[in-house]
Amino acid sequence: MENRFWKTKPLEAMSRPEWESLCDGCGKCCMAKLEDEDTGEIYWTTVGCRLFDAGTCRCSDYAHRLAKVADCVKLTPANVRTISWLPASCAYRLVAEGKDLYWWHPLVSGSADTVHEAGISVRGRVTASETDLSAPEEYFDHMVEEEL
Repeated sequence: MENRFWKTKPLEAMSRPEWESLCDGCGKCCMAKLEDEDTGEIYWTTVGCRLFDAGTCRCSDYAHRLAKVADCVKLTPANVRTISWLPASCAYRLVAEGKDLYWWHPLVSGSADTVHEAGISVRGRVTASETDLSAPEEYFDHMVEEEL
């Protein structure tokens, strides 16, 4: 790709299409995370948001997600610098930190499939939807040892 805008533009200067194209489609931010109230430590689960499509690793109603999911977080240039649970591989985080995108990112590879082929996405690892769980403690059954 000749226009490697993420290398020359700060997040704040990106157009909406450029901003949206930074999402690699891994689906990690759509997985439920548990936070230890005492330490602030984040624990990852394999539980997808009720709007998460585990096959495509995309939101099934992206345009209305903020209205439909009370705790959905809209990523912005300001908050990607402060959200502790963004994965280390997240393009928003990488660009905010002045780093380049990985080879499997669709903007680099030219294919939306490379994030899945490289094993970066949550495809095949989602064990439940939040709609499947009736009690908060059920999330513990879906915790994973490390960041997805």
